Amino acid sequence: METVNANLRPPAERISLVVSDVDGTLVTHDKELKPATIAAAKRLREAGIGLAAVSSRPPRGMRMLVEPLALDIFGGFNGSAILRSDFSVVEQHFVPLEAARIGVEAMRRAGADVWVFADNQWIITNPDGAYVPRERITVQFEPTVVDDLTPYLDRAGKIVGSSRDFDLLARCETELQATLGTTASARRSQNYYLDLTHPTADKGYALKAFARHFGVPIEEVAAIGDMVNDLPMLTQAGLAIAMGNASPEVKARTHFATTSNEEDGVAHAIETFILPRAAAARPAAAGVAPL
Repeated sequence: METVNANLRPPAERISLVVSDVDGTLVTHDKELKPATIAAAKRLREAGIGLAAVSSRPPRGMRMLVEPLALDIFGGFNGSAILRSDFSVVEQHFVPLEAARIGVEAMRRAGADVWVFADNQWIITNPDGAYVPRERITVQFEPTVVDDLTPYLDRAGKIVGSSRDFDLLARCETELQATLGTTASARRSQNYYLDLTHPTADKGYALKAFARHFGVPIEEVAAIGDMVNDLPMLTQAGLAIAMGNASPEVKARTHFATTSNEEDGVAHAIETFILPRAAAARPAAAGVAPL
C-alpha cells in the first residue's frame, strides 16, 4: 500500500494543494462524510495546503461537503462547472446540443434510464428508475419529473444514463464516445452511471482551474480518486493516489494506493503521503485568480 509505482515519474516532493474526487473517495458507500476525513481536511489547512473537490455530481449535490471541509472552490459535472464556496459560478460549460440529442437517443436505445441535469434541477421521466432512490440520497434533493427531456437539452450540465447492466453501459460508453468524437465526453462515473458532459471539461480541467485559483504549480498538486473518469486529474498531478477500492487500471497509473473509502482512505492518504510533503508548501492564495 505504501510502495511507489516505479513505472511512473517520481512523486512530487512537496504538495501545496489536494484535489479529491467525491463518491468512492471522500464519502463512504452510504454517502457519508466521516469524522476522520473532516479532521484530516483541517490538518491540511493547518499545514498550509489547500483542498478542492471535483465530482460528477451536480454542484447542488455537493452542498453537504462545502462547510464541513471548508471548501473554497469546487467542481461539479466532472469539472464542467467550477464554483466558489458561496455557489457563485466561476465558469460553466453545457453539453453541446447536438451531442446531447445523440447521447439521449443512444442511451435510450441501449435500455438505460436517462436523466438531465439543467437549471439547477435533476430532471427525469421515470421516477421508478432503478437508481433514482440512490441518486436521491447522493444529491440530497428531489428529482423533477417531466414527460419530455427535450426542452432541457440546450442547457444541460450533464446527461446521465443509468443501468443495472454494467456491461451494457460499458459498451454504450465506448460506442457513444466513438460516435461523438471530440464533440462531447462520455465516461462512466460509476459502473452504473454513464455521464455525458462538455468535451473540454473533465477532472483534469478542474485540477488546472483549482491550481490557478490557489496559485500553485501543477507539480505541487496531489490528486485522489477511484474511477477511470478520475484519470485526467490523476495523470496530471504531481502526486497521484488511488483509493483502495479503485480499479486495477487506476492503481496502475498512480504513485500510491491508500485504504478504501470505507476505511478512511482519504484521511490515511493525507497523513501518510501528503502531510510529510507539506514542509515547503506555499500558503493558499486569497481570492480567486482569473480563470
